Amino acid sequence: MHRVIAYRSFEIHVELTPAAEDMFDVTFQIKGGANLGVLGARGGCIPLRNGPFTERWAYLVAEIAGQAAIDVLLGPIE
Repeated sequence: MHRVIAYRSFEIHVELTPAAEDMFDVTFQIKGGANLGVLGARGGCIPLRNGPFTERWAYLVAEIAGQAAIDVLLGPIE
């Protein structure tokens, strides 16, 4: 399953892979945005640890992790 979340001119691509019944491993990837050069070679898929997660938690954790990564790269929202 795949979901794209827009955040600060970037896209957070979240991919869920079934791990067990109703449980998923999750990866996310940051793409796009006006500051694409900031990502460089770091724009690959990042697996989240401490899974598997339920579908709802997988999307939530990946969204928060992606937003935090973008905030670290760009600095705080002013």
